[in-house]
Amino acid sequence: MLLLGVREQNGWLASTFNLTYPASWEMICKAVSRAYEYFGETEILVDDMKVEVGSKDDILNCAEAGSMTIRGMSKIIKVPLMITFFNQLKTVNVAVACMTEEFKEADYQKFNMSLGEFMDSIELSMYVK
Repeated sequence: MLLLGVREQNGWLASTFNLTYPASWEMICKAVSRAYEYFGETEILVDDMKVEVGSKDDILNCAEAGSMTIRGMSKIIKVPLMITFFNQLKTVNVAVACMTEEFKEADYQKFNMSLGEFMDSIELSMYVK
């Protein structure tokens, strides 16, 4: 994934990434399902409406819509994280709480080093069978 930009916004670092290719709904569901285990206090939203999910497999059965968001406490970076995918688009919006020294300021290079590999892993999970 390519980080397009990052900015501080009301205590969050808001960023936009571009996927290598536009993502189908099936690919988005697969990525969110695989990311689910790396979140705590997790919420899944479809078109900004909360969806009740009992397990990561439930995510694979979400009806097709325009966007899907996964948000909660990241077990990887140890701060609240929100990732929004858009159906048939390359755009991915990511918001990270400014709660640690690592995520205090909107520095492109530092942010990319902190989150780039994680986001790449999420994108790759779209292609795993």
